[in-house]
Amino acid sequence: MDKANFVQLLENTGNFKLRRAVERLREGLFDPFGVRLLTASETQLNSVFDRGVKTLEKNKSTHLCVCGAYGQGKSHSLTYIRQRALAQGFVTSQINLDPREIPFHDFRQVYRALVSQISFPGSKSSLVKWWKDIAAKQKISWKNNGAGPLDIIPESMPHFFKAVLAALAQDNILLSKRRRGLKKHAAFRPREFPWILANALNGDALPVFRIRHAIKYRQVSFYKDASLVCKGWEPYFKAICGLSAMFQKMGFKGWVLLFDEGESISQLRVNMRRKSYTILNHLFSPASPLFGLYPIFAFTDDFFMQVQRENYDRVYLRNEQEFPYFKENYAKFWRHLNIYRLHDLSSEEWKILADKLIHFHARTYGWKPSETGMREKLAEILIKTDGREARLRIKAMVNQLDLANQKVVLGG
Repeated sequence: MDKANFVQLLENTGNFKLRRAVERLREGLFDPFGVRLLTASETQLNSVFDRGVKTLEKNKSTHLCVCGAYGQGKSHSLTYIRQRALAQGFVTSQINLDPREIPFHDFRQVYRALVSQISFPGSKSSLVKWWKDIAAKQKISWKNNGAGPLDIIPESMPHFFKAVLAALAQDNILLSKRRRGLKKHAAFRPREFPWILANALNGDALPVFRIRHAIKYRQVSFYKDASLVCKGWEPYFKAICGLSAMFQKMGFKGWVLLFDEGESISQLRVNMRRKSYTILNHLFSPASPLFGLYPIFAFTDDFFMQVQRENYDRVYLRNEQEFPYFKENYAKFWRHLNIYRLHDLSSEEWKILADKLIHFHARTYGWKPSETGMREKLAEILIKTDGREARLRIKAMVNQLDLANQKVVLGG
């Protein structure tokens, strides 16, 4: 961001938003607005991300691996990419992979997390609300044309999610008071249906018979065509692909999935790593296009070192036959991944960032620092904090600006 745009953005931003950003930076946390203001090397990051967008526009698969050491700005970069993706018309979801809460091999948990963190351009809708709004707008058209929600839901969507989406888009069947009293309609509890269907779409574990009842009374004729039980990771993976295709069909560019702390995949046991590698390979492989899906991972080098160390000659026995433990030799298979390597900011880039921070702090708290004096003070801070994480260096500079501001206020 050039200086003119930087100054204009500061002037057009409310004080609450500015103060919230500075307070988060003071705590060593990342703030979306702070990221937008203070991102360095954004031109290169924009170029790498936009290259993937052009690949998607050709109906080809793409991905991006943001690679760097701890504290080098991976989380910052993902937040910046998320903002850029939203501005370009993508739906986005950004999550932290956690070995205990969101392990990548347990893809139902990954699906739940992605849906819970979904963002639509210019809207704060959840996935359920977005779909209900679409259905409400389309009902008259569907009625006049003899169509329905299946015109929007892709054929590739797993049966369970297709049935749930169709049920969410339709009204309850009409039953008279007399019919409601019959034993065979004891499961007709229309007040529960919206909650059941919303949670089912969000990936929550619910008894299948309750979901079946809700779908049945929402007049979904095809729900008996296949099982409503989701086994393994594939249904949730295919549901993400199906949703991405739906988003494209409804005018969005696609779905950008941002996974922070991807190195956690390599920190679990080998049987879990094996499952995770299989899923990752579906996201990384260009062989089967994932229309509109743009997965972006943040990794440390520890992840790639573990991939190199795996024993790809390992086998297991089934019916007295040997099978390879890993489906592919991923060390060889992933040689051509799209990797964007972060680098430590140069001394000149840190000076530019420090200068932005001075103006940011001054605008937020309405004071006028001596720019020359403050540059010298922040230069000293940068020397003292050399080698620390970027967020901690920014935190130290904010603290120095706070002290300078206090002296001005007390002196006044």
